[in-house]
Amino acid sequence: MIRKYITAALLSIAIISLASCDKLLEVEPESQITDQVYFQSEGDFAPYVTGIYVPMRTFANNLVFGTERSEELINAFNSRLTTAWSQILSPTVGAVNYSNFYSAIGHCNLLLEKIKPFQFSNEAAKNRIMAEAYCQRAYFYFYLLRVIGDTPLMLQAITDENVPLLPRAKAADVMKQVISDLNTAISLFPEKTYVSKYRFSYASAHALKAEASLWSAKVLDGGAAAFNDAVSSATEVEASGVQLLSNFREVNTVRTNNEVILSAYFQRDETNANYALNALPFLSVVTGAANLDSIPYAATSTNGLGSYQISTKSRALFSGLTTDKRVPNTFIIERQGTTQKYAWITRLPGNKYVDDRISDNDVIIFRLADVFLIKAEAYAGLNNTGQAIEYLNKVRLRAGIGVYTGDTGKPGVERAIFDERGRELFFENKRWYDIVRFHKGGTIDAYTYVPNLAGKTTPLFWPLATAVLAANTSLDQTDGY
Repeated sequence: MIRKYITAALLSIAIISLASCDKLLEVEPESQITDQVYFQSEGDFAPYVTGIYVPMRTFANNLVFGTERSEELINAFNSRLTTAWSQILSPTVGAVNYSNFYSAIGHCNLLLEKIKPFQFSNEAAKNRIMAEAYCQRAYFYFYLLRVIGDTPLMLQAITDENVPLLPRAKAADVMKQVISDLNTAISLFPEKTYVSKYRFSYASAHALKAEASLWSAKVLDGGAAAFNDAVSSATEVEASGVQLLSNFREVNTVRTNNEVILSAYFQRDETNANYALNALPFLSVVTGAANLDSIPYAATSTNGLGSYQISTKSRALFSGLTTDKRVPNTFIIERQGTTQKYAWITRLPGNKYVDDRISDNDVIIFRLADVFLIKAEAYAGLNNTGQAIEYLNKVRLRAGIGVYTGDTGKPGVERAIFDERGRELFFENKRWYDIVRFHKGGTIDAYTYVPNLAGKTTPLFWPLATAVLAANTSLDQTDGY
């Protein structure tokens, strides 16, 4: 079934990629070719929406925006961390060219325009396709909001050369569109159970809405209303049938487990490896290690690059938590004789095949522990620290570290949630967004918390590439650049 899904996705993308997206805003999201090939029958819409999951998987698999600027990683045997990790960003270094995002958004727009007047023999099927497209568009815009802040807002389908050169819309206005799209999707899903954990569903639409509402509350001054929206959506996710796994190791290694709400599919020979390829060492690097049998390694440097290790600062979050079940499934310190060497990441260990280990674990986008901590953070934002601690404890107890016994005031509880997210969600491409959110909320100072930001004034949002600005004179550069 999964291969059937992926095959349809790749076929669809192969066709829609005929629409070259050379400019945005100068971006040409669609072309006459796509419009002519698709949407001749109701059977054309399902493969098309499936195809849009392919760029979504690419974005979910990109560590540059969600992880590299955080404290989580340092270089290991090889050095592959980018200028984002070094916090060296400028319009010509590490800047964002977001044309791929607007290409994906353009496909959502076109599908939604074409499907609305189209008669389906099964109205529920039509509603589900529309719901998925609204969720996809919301995902792409929320991604951009967290990377560049103010973002051009394009909602119309473009089917010819007349591409509008749009200015950046205020982030708060784009967030309103994100929430509106998600509310529409939630109303359209014909069932509250899963169709597939590799596709948007009622539950994952609410998970995205909970996360977006939390960002709105803390970064965009959405206040109590946004915090309450986060709580309400998290509650809907809880009621959808997902549950915490008793064995933490299975969270990242067992496909479509009961804790996962939405993930991006990876499997050997179906696509390239996931981002953990950079974290797997290869045999010649770890040869002679006293604990070699406990280190997940690849036989060759083709399947393991040995580039990332967990940072000292992230390891320190586990300090003193001797009963934490997550530690062996987070990192292992290579021992060469009596010398401690690299701290290899074990969160996404890949799968061992006859010939080698391959980094093909699914990339998780949402899971229940994340939603519990979102709910805890929202309750803390509402000054309901009792409820915040209750949801924080759900995660702590599964980890085996006992209930929270620290400061019950709002600042103490918020810091505990921030630290718990650092432990629970390490290497799941969430940490930089957490840092920005908790910085804006006053829990931490990103410029003292992140080692590579210390002493710098680099803005928390990315600059736009000079090529993007040159193509569209209606755009302003990101503040601070």
